Amino acid sequence: QVQLVESGGGLVQAGGSLRLSCAASGRTFTNYAMGWFRQAPGKERELVAAIGTSGGRTYYVDSVKGRFTISRDNAKNTVYLQMNSRKPEDPAVYYCARDARSFRGAPPTTLTSYDDWGQGTQVTVSS
Repeated sequence: QVQLVESGGGLVQAGGSLRLSCAASGRTFTNYAMGWFRQAPGKERELVAAIGTSGGRTYYVDSVKGRFTISRDNAKNTVYLQMNSRKPEDPAVYYCARDARSFRGAPPTTLTSYDDWGQGTQVTVSS
């Protein structure tokens, strides 16, 4: 079982930037695709961005394309989500998650494909 710990959440002004980090325990981080999800009050959890094992393949939900960037540092067992040009609809609890299957170069895009989750970090946007 891997442990995922998110950090970097907080309050940011609309149009501002924030970077989330997710540190993973264990020595097999490089073997798994990773994803960032978010869940706003009263809404379903949605995949925001995902990245394959090597970092060469990424996925973004349409609403964040051009504003968010997912990246990973396999030497540090960490995945990042750089969020720029924050919009009022972006506030949510953000979770990182690990792919249930290993050695998948292209990251999966369904929630059920991920089976290890962090505790989440709250992101709030002020207008």
